[in-house]
Amino acid sequence: MSAINREPLTAPHRTRNDAVLALGVAVLAVAISLMGGEGIRPDPLAWTLLLAGHVPLAWRRRRPVVALLGVVACVGPYYALDYNPAPPIPATILALYTVAATGTVRRTLLTGVAVLGPTVIGNGLTNSKEALESLEISGWIIAVLFIGIDVRYYRWYVASVVERAERAERTREEEARRRVAEERLRIARDLHDLLAHSITLIGVQTSVAAHVLTADPERLDRKAVAQALDDIAGTCRTARGELRTTLEVLRAHDTVVGAGAGSVSGAEDMRGPLPGIDGLAGLAETGRVAGAKVELSVRADGIPPSVGAATYRIVQEALTNAVRHGGREDLTVRVGLWTADGALRVSVRDDGTGGDDGSGGGVGPSDGTRGFGLVGMRERARSVGGTLDAGPGPAEGFEVTATLPLSREDEVR
Repeated sequence: MSAINREPLTAPHRTRNDAVLALGVAVLAVAISLMGGEGIRPDPLAWTLLLAGHVPLAWRRRRPVVALLGVVACVGPYYALDYNPAPPIPATILALYTVAATGTVRRTLLTGVAVLGPTVIGNGLTNSKEALESLEISGWIIAVLFIGIDVRYYRWYVASVVERAERAERTREEEARRRVAEERLRIARDLHDLLAHSITLIGVQTSVAAHVLTADPERLDRKAVAQALDDIAGTCRTARGELRTTLEVLRAHDTVVGAGAGSVSGAEDMRGPLPGIDGLAGLAETGRVAGAKVELSVRADGIPPSVGAATYRIVQEALTNAVRHGGREDLTVRVGLWTADGALRVSVRDDGTGGDDGSGGGVGPSDGTRGFGLVGMRERARSVGGTLDAGPGPAEGFEVTATLPLSREDEVR
């Protein structure tokens, strides 16, 4: 079955193997000749024609038609001289089978007609008895040709099955790599949102504590310093907890990523509850602690978890950048959420000065270098099929707006 399944034109060592096979068939033909039979007993000319007819078989797969012509060129005179007809049969059958198994159906049919036509027509015109025998022999030749055709179709079928299996394996590997890349990108976004938000708040709260300590050392407001330090400690605890959760997911993902795409899905299931719009009040409070006046307006409920998580991260990043680049001590940030036309609308607008130089609102630091804020927010919006725009506000400050579609069954009317 391995020899049948293998493509004959690309098989390794095919010339060597065919030469060995030709030698074996020649030995069989000699044995049949020595056993005797009908026709004239072989003489030196018969032996020469018989053995010469097996030589082309050494190139039967490289040049199947040429090999068949070489066999016919030697076997034809052999039969014409009325020698024993049995010895050349194995070589002839092997040559015909090779033509059928390595070529097209059209070539095989033309070959059969070319081999059988002259013999059947010639015998029919000269001797009706020999014509009947020719028809019997032609049945065997046709059977050999059809066997070769069947073998070729079977090889095509096996090759197609193997190709589909290999393509499916490649597809699974590509899917696994894609899921791994998506998971890494998700973790990178989470770490960016978490660290940027927490570090920004810690920086602002530290500045408040330092200002209280140095503003008037003789009249130190211990309560304000203690509150600032408590806020810093609370921010650190929250950041540490979220960071631990993210790293636990990453560790679990590393232990199962080698198992394939399904393992990545299992790792995603271990993320724990996703943040949602219920956590926006906490974000607003952290913004107020950082010194900004945050006005939160939420006119939506029943939001799908994926949309809620994207909304939470977008608002978190927008608040972080507003506090970071607002440039005003009395900064006001207005956060609004509402549903319209089957989508959740998100707006985060500040009245700071960061948008004037193109550095605010998540674009990057005040030195003009670009960060990952806008990129991350747009990726969050695209992850749920939405869009996000960011730029200077209509009057002042910076504004981030997002449109996140809701599924029909979860649509808020």
